Amino acid sequence: MLETLGSLDFAPFLLSFKLATITTLILFLIALPMAWYLSQTQSRFKPIIESITALPIVLPPSVLGFYILIAFTPFDLAFSFEGLVIASCFYSLPFMVQPLQGGFEGLNRQMIEASYLAGKNQLITLLRVALPNIKPALLTALIITFAHTVGEFGVVLMIGGSIPQETKVASIAIYEMVEVMDYQSAHIYSGIMLLMSFMVLLGVYTFNRQSRIKI
Repeated sequence: MLETLGSLDFAPFLLSFKLATITTLILFLIALPMAWYLSQTQSRFKPIIESITALPIVLPPSVLGFYILIAFTPFDLAFSFEGLVIASCFYSLPFMVQPLQGGFEGLNRQMIEASYLAGKNQLITLLRVALPNIKPALLTALIITFAHTVGEFGVVLMIGGSIPQETKVASIAIYEMVEVMDYQSAHIYSGIMLLMSFMVLLGVYTFNRQSRIKI
């Protein structure tokens, strides 16, 4: 076991973490104003926007990956790290938007209205009033988005394939190990992913529980 562990290539994990970090940062910048708008608007188009945003949750990864692949073909983005980032942003979008939106919707409306009455515009209200008061939702959005991106397989396989140092992330590496019946290595990779996923969820639930106790 120790010999196998020492001979394993952990580059796919580093690539997975790099992909997840970049995706999470991009999605935070995109999802923050989107979640704020959805939490405040009374537009009749809100259910349509929410449905489009949530599509990756129910849509098979192969379907989403197929359409992204078709869209990428004219731009030479398929089978590249840049293409993986864009595809991951599409697939992980609801995991960032929904916790943030839920956090904003749970805020005391009077606090928001008081900010407007004090002369603060929507941007200042969002950044200085709303965002600091949804820390549990913010942490959940960031960590779940990161973890979901690390563990994604279907979209990554269709868009990126398995190019070492470029698109071969941890989930793809595990798949290839199973294909060649290298179960010992697959066990180690899978065990690391399992432990990481558990620690992520434990951290989120523990933080949220402590936040509710303080309130």
